[in-house]
Amino acid sequence: MKRDPAIAIAPPSRSPTFATRFFYLVDVIAKAHEPTASQLEALDSSYESTGNFLCEQPEFAGLLTTVHSHGSRHLGTIVRPRDGGRQGFDVDLIASFETDAFLAYDLPHGPGKLLDQLERCMDRYARAHRLEIKRYSRCITINYEGGMTADIAPVIDSPLQAAPYGDTHGLIPDHEFHQYEPTNPRGYSRYFKEAATISPVYFTEFVIAMESIREAAVEPLPQADEVLGQLLSRLVQLVKLHRNTTFGPPTADADDLAPSSVFLTTLVAEAYKFQAPIPHASPLSLLLDIVVDMPNRFTRAGSDGASRWHLANPAVPHGNLAEDMNSPPKQEAFEKWHRMFEMDLRAIVQSIEQPEGFDQLCKHVEKAFGKRASEAVSEDATKLQESRRSAQTVGIFEPVVTRAAASGAASTSIASSARVIPSRPHTFFGS
Repeated sequence: MKRDPAIAIAPPSRSPTFATRFFYLVDVIAKAHEPTASQLEALDSSYESTGNFLCEQPEFAGLLTTVHSHGSRHLGTIVRPRDGGRQGFDVDLIASFETDAFLAYDLPHGPGKLLDQLERCMDRYARAHRLEIKRYSRCITINYEGGMTADIAPVIDSPLQAAPYGDTHGLIPDHEFHQYEPTNPRGYSRYFKEAATISPVYFTEFVIAMESIREAAVEPLPQADEVLGQLLSRLVQLVKLHRNTTFGPPTADADDLAPSSVFLTTLVAEAYKFQAPIPHASPLSLLLDIVVDMPNRFTRAGSDGASRWHLANPAVPHGNLAEDMNSPPKQEAFEKWHRMFEMDLRAIVQSIEQPEGFDQLCKHVEKAFGKRASEAVSEDATKLQESRRSAQTVGIFEPVVTRAAASGAASTSIASSARVIPSRPHTFFGS
């Protein structure tokens, strides 16, 4: 539920121009880990070709209706995979079956039969295109050219009219346990997009500072509403990138202690829903409050040193998105990672605010988000600095003269108030 914007709010503790610079830093880091336009085109073309092929197979005649994307590609939160040596991206696909398909794939052997048939169809497609596939307990993974992969999971429609987002509820086969599990990727997408439409409340100082930076920079910067309209997706990307940098790629000889993407995405979305209606000085202060608030968005229960975590799946009744976090090593790893994330963010903030120098800032960025992120920040700052020198103006990490200061008025003379910045309809990757 949206709250009415507050009117009498104490002045923010940080310069709004500083906070704006930090937010554009976040934007640069996120964009460096997104697919390029050509990669997106190739990825979409590949999965559409695969989907069309599956819909034409005789095994699924009259049962398979569509093949569609879900997950980070659909939410606009996609980042490079944890395997940093691979250039491609991963996409999650759903092969959506009519409700009547449950009669053809009934228990106890139906889940295995459905996955067997999907594997055979995918094998025919892979052979025709000289690709490779691999079977897992709930999906078939296909490796496309360029290092891109797609996990294709069959889902049988099973609507639950009384549940939130229940009209898109479904059942996914689990071959390992010979059963179906509830799932609702399209419902989750609606939940996330609804959260993203909540309008953050900012002080007027931040709005003016963002506009002044955009006007002062030679390089064109996004309109404020364009940037803020994808704020939730950007925050999720930042969290996932720090997770990837901290835990590194999974290995065969060790347990993977990294929290899942859906667990983190839901924590950020829930914290955003709580924090966004509260007036903040900038997206920076909102981000820091969201990070601090993340552990408060799930419940803990238990005694004798054992703790069971629960994070409700917003699209599946009784679903627990923290189920795979219920082991002491994973819980300890999450809490340690969360403390580190907060410290790394504050180190970056301090590096900009002091300032400690651009080289030191890049070191903090690399520690938190990896070498690609620091290189992107350095490259972007160099381009803006060159433009500033040629036009005698400013860049994102250079002193900014606001319109108020240019007219001789102190920037602190701006009346402290709150303003709602409406989120625009969600778009993928800021395009």
